[in-house]
Amino acid sequence: MTIGITGPERKAPRQSGVVRLILATIAIVICLILLALASDFLVDWLWFSSVGYLQIFWTTIGAKVATFAAAWTGTALILGVNGCLALRLAGKRSTQVAAAPVWQVAGSAPPDPFAQLLDRLPWSAIVAGGAALLALLVAAAEVGYWGIFLRYLYQAPYGADDPLFNKDLGFYLFSLPAYVLIKNWILLTLVLGAVFAAAIYWARGDIEYDVRHRSMSPMAIAHGSALLGLLFAVKAWSYALDRYLLLYGDNGVVVGASYTDVHVGLPALWLMIALSITAALVVWANLRARGYRLPAAAVALVAIGTLALSGVVPALFRQFFVKPSELELEKPYIERNIALTRQAYDLDKIVAKPFAAEQKLTLKTLDANKATIDNIRLWDWLPLSDTYAQLQEIRTYYRFHDLDVDRYWLDDSYQSVMLSARELRASLLPPNAQTWVNRHVLFTHGNGAVMSPVTRKSTEGLPLFYLRDIPPVADGGPRIVEPRIYFGEESDDYVIVKGGAPEFDYPKGKDNVYAEYEGAGGIPIGSVAWRMLFAYYFNDPNLLLSNYITPESRIMIWRNIRERVPAIAPFLMLDHDPYLVISGGRMFWIQDAYTTSSYFPSAPPVQDFDLNYIRNSVKVIIDAYHGTVDFYLMDPKDPIAATYARIFPHLFKPFAAMPADLQKHIRYPEDLFLIQARLFQTYHMEAAEVFYNREDLWQFPRQPGSGGGTSVMSPYYIIMRLPGEARAEFFLMVPMVPSRRDNMIAWLAARCDAPDYGKLIVYEFPKDKLVYGPFQIEARINQNTEISQQLTLWNQMGSRVIRGANLLAIPIENSILYVSPLYLRAEYGHLPELKRVIAAYGEHVVMKETLGEALSALFVEPGAARPVPGANEDMPLTGPSTSQAREALDRYNRAVERLRSGDWKGFGTQFDAMRELLEDMNRRSSGH
Repeated sequence: MTIGITGPERKAPRQSGVVRLILATIAIVICLILLALASDFLVDWLWFSSVGYLQIFWTTIGAKVATFAAAWTGTALILGVNGCLALRLAGKRSTQVAAAPVWQVAGSAPPDPFAQLLDRLPWSAIVAGGAALLALLVAAAEVGYWGIFLRYLYQAPYGADDPLFNKDLGFYLFSLPAYVLIKNWILLTLVLGAVFAAAIYWARGDIEYDVRHRSMSPMAIAHGSALLGLLFAVKAWSYALDRYLLLYGDNGVVVGASYTDVHVGLPALWLMIALSITAALVVWANLRARGYRLPAAAVALVAIGTLALSGVVPALFRQFFVKPSELELEKPYIERNIALTRQAYDLDKIVAKPFAAEQKLTLKTLDANKATIDNIRLWDWLPLSDTYAQLQEIRTYYRFHDLDVDRYWLDDSYQSVMLSARELRASLLPPNAQTWVNRHVLFTHGNGAVMSPVTRKSTEGLPLFYLRDIPPVADGGPRIVEPRIYFGEESDDYVIVKGGAPEFDYPKGKDNVYAEYEGAGGIPIGSVAWRMLFAYYFNDPNLLLSNYITPESRIMIWRNIRERVPAIAPFLMLDHDPYLVISGGRMFWIQDAYTTSSYFPSAPPVQDFDLNYIRNSVKVIIDAYHGTVDFYLMDPKDPIAATYARIFPHLFKPFAAMPADLQKHIRYPEDLFLIQARLFQTYHMEAAEVFYNREDLWQFPRQPGSGGGTSVMSPYYIIMRLPGEARAEFFLMVPMVPSRRDNMIAWLAARCDAPDYGKLIVYEFPKDKLVYGPFQIEARINQNTEISQQLTLWNQMGSRVIRGANLLAIPIENSILYVSPLYLRAEYGHLPELKRVIAAYGEHVVMKETLGEALSALFVEPGAARPVPGANEDMPLTGPSTSQAREALDRYNRAVERLRSGDWKGFGTQFDAMRELLEDMNRRSSGH
């Protein structure tokens, strides 16, 4: 007896030490988690204060806390109530027989130590702790949906109803997502509550499940019946919500509610609601009966009903009733699908115009469209980026992240240019220079930008620079007064400005030039407390120990604009291509931002994007020096943007508040245009019959790709004058071809200039006329003997021929001109040179050294070579004179001079005069 008592007494100190170690470990982990959360909170608070969006910070934090608290409280309450009920209703495992221990009774088995342990557990604390812990996990998963609840609470009406349920479309954008989320949470919590209670019943012996014996106590059955009834009641609500979810179906013919959905699916859902309510009542009746049959019957009723009403019956109805008359029956629903899709993606605002696709281009036409000709893009981003890197990166730690196409008024002309910011990436410093001081204190910013016209080149085939070198030199381009870039696309780490050492500015010969930051960007880090905070946040003790940090020092974080903008407005989707703008001697980034939803009814989702509604409602301006971020509202009518304006009253500024010079550089974003163009390939067909048969399906043109394959042509920016318009404008456009064909059928363009910014136009070609598409022109280029021989020769002479990424289709008046640049690069070199220009018009394809010569060959030489109709009549009998030959040569030289200077009108005058002389000489010669 003594041994049985002293044994546990000896183990008690060891067990107590283990418990203390476990508790201490848990306490340390909790403290570290709280410390990390506190550091994140403080850094975010400081950063939002520094950029002027503290109201967004507090609103977001409040929404997250409220969502977390509501989810945790609701889940903990449901789990706790179920746990307490189970604990109260469950019996206890019996470990005694009468007054004597079981093991003392003759023939009895010894007591179950597991049962004894379970009986001694602090069940009240376990229930409370388990409910709290499970609720914590659920709430942590639900807190990410804070935006859905805010949009629900502050929703703005859409102003139009859906045709099936006659509800404002704002219900689908804002209310329905919140209802679905709440429904899913309730179902999850009820299931967790059932599992939680079942675990307690099992531990207390009310549920037994093994190979020989399976049983459940009447109290456990009653408790389970109550929960199952609640589950069926929530399922009834779920089926009610499923009525609206019919608007997101896709049967291959209709996106949205189809004929089957409306005439079979809706009634079936009403029946499922009734069945679920009946099942709930039946199961609740089992609270008194406490058997297995009623719950089993209810489950079978709902399961069989779901299988029959949601699966078998609609499938049979569609197969045997709808499909034989599919077009007739589905026509109203196809029309709804077309109308709502065009509305969701703003396709209903595309204006269709005819395009004659004539072959009437002349020198006079080219002269009238001089702005278009002078801005035909001959430099593609890939070869030009290699050229920029070789000629203008200056040092290995500078990088041109991307090349952007924009337009500027330079020398009183509207010019399309390509430009790129010269950013600094400290991680590219030589390995022996990868010190903390260099990466975070000295090498802090990029410097300047490079700009070149899209259509001009030097005699060596290299771009002409409007902006170049460090510090930036303006040679025809806009002057840069503040060239330092602290915020951009390459900024990959934090930096310290206003430190104890001057910052590296730019290299100059054998020495370096240094400068000091004079802006207001960054967060003050001079105090010891803030230095400790950021040292912990970045896990970098140098922030606390370095002597380079002074009381005036500031730390710049989230300098990459692709991280900086989402940190402020994570609910906006960003375009993939922010672009650089030089305005007033300063450098800015313009980032297009979208409001999106995946809950617009009867609209198909976009491939690769989780959305079926999109608007480019916001333009974001980021100062490359100060890091300020300004959001400008472009579309106040967008209900999602209006909702965000209600949630965050100080986030958006009116577009009119954007500086006037920056307004000139906004452009239609490529991602949105690409989404719209892909959908318009199908949804330009507004007649249900044509849409059903896919009679007029379009696609993007093919073009030769690398490795001998083909790729799809991408949209491109271009300056051109639309037919009937008075001036040239900046456009984003893409050609269209019929499905499985290569001839061009239309081209789609988005206007980028005020006052017509954002307007989309589609020019449709006559369907009874063949117009060569880009891939067909490429085939004609490859079949041209002179061109193919020259390309083969160059490729065999240690050079590599690089074709332009796109064969540009350029609308001029009512005709299409094709132009493609051709580059040469040494086999092992990285400096492509623009050597030839290929131009095609109608049946003719030429390759010349310059664009002017190519156009001359297309529109001049063929005319000179052809005999003039009726020229053999009344011919003089005298031969050509020497003076006429000299005058013709003089006219030719003058025409060449006018051509090189871009004077198309003067060139045409001189050429016409030369042609008249040559015709006269030809008549005289034929007369002999």
